Amino acid sequence: MKTRFRVCLLLLLFVNTAPAADFPQAEISNGRVLAKLYLPDAQNGYYRGTRFDWSGVIASLECNAHSYFGKWFEHYDPKLHDAITGPVEEFFTNGAGLGYAEAKPGETFVKIGVGALRKPAEPSYSSFNTYEIVDSGKWRVKKDKDWIEFTHQLADTAGYAYTYRKRVHLPNGKPELVLDHSLKNTGRKAIATHTYNHNFFMLDGQPSGPDFVVKFPFDLRATSDLKGLAETRGKELAYLQELQKGQTVFTYLEGHGSSSRDYDIRVENRKTGAGVRQTGDRPLSKFVFWSIRSNISPEPYIEMHIEPGKEERWMIRYEFYQLPTVGAK
Repeated sequence: MKTRFRVCLLLLLFVNTAPAADFPQAEISNGRVLAKLYLPDAQNGYYRGTRFDWSGVIASLECNAHSYFGKWFEHYDPKLHDAITGPVEEFFTNGAGLGYAEAKPGETFVKIGVGALRKPAEPSYSSFNTYEIVDSGKWRVKKDKDWIEFTHQLADTAGYAYTYRKRVHLPNGKPELVLDHSLKNTGRKAIATHTYNHNFFMLDGQPSGPDFVVKFPFDLRATSDLKGLAETRGKELAYLQELQKGQTVFTYLEGHGSSSRDYDIRVENRKTGAGVRQTGDRPLSKFVFWSIRSNISPEPYIEMHIEPGKEERWMIRYEFYQLPTVGAK
């Protein structure tokens, strides 16, 4: 009886930990970088929440014998707002979605990269809510060995419509990842939006703490109390202690200018030697930093205003590197 119980328990554990293999996914590599991605799918996709853009969800990425992304959360539900991994993006309009403020309860608004959502009777929009998806739009995916491209088209929703493309590319022979974006306004109303990349860095699975440093090209000003967990030191944010479960570092970071040169962030772990540099080709509109024990999330925001018939393009680049001296403090 005990043996049978153990077998049943092992089978149950396997079922609970193995479902990722059933989600639509793809793999790309350039010989230096290996990335595994979850694909958008309204019925079977790994992520079916309504906060983040569904395209380019990176399940894992390895380079130079280091890992950079992974599952940072404990509880998984495909419709949970943040049950997602990798350098994922979210689009905001006035702290909500396109048309949210004008929509009445029961009517629809738009989250770019997700689709048309139904507005419930609620006091205000919340990224942490999961909204009913009325129209998830049309997704197309094209792939080669070292790139994958996602196209999302949404038909007219209260005057808003778009074609959104994201190409995830591993440049030939380089320890790099490039995210090329375009957003074309095919609707009747202008698209005014902020978008940011949450990142969810997990360098070698190391806990957030003094082995990490986050570097910027400008002098930092934290707007919130970091509660003795971290501090700004000129152009760097450093941890004062290893974060424990339940501890959070959160703040807006000020000090950047109006040039895209300030969109330049480095996250380094001096214990394992893993480093990553993130750059963008658009000026920062604001900057948020969020971290818990399992991940470090510098969140750079950019702003766009797209008139009907017009298109915007932008790029984010990640360079993965090895620190010259592992263990140096």
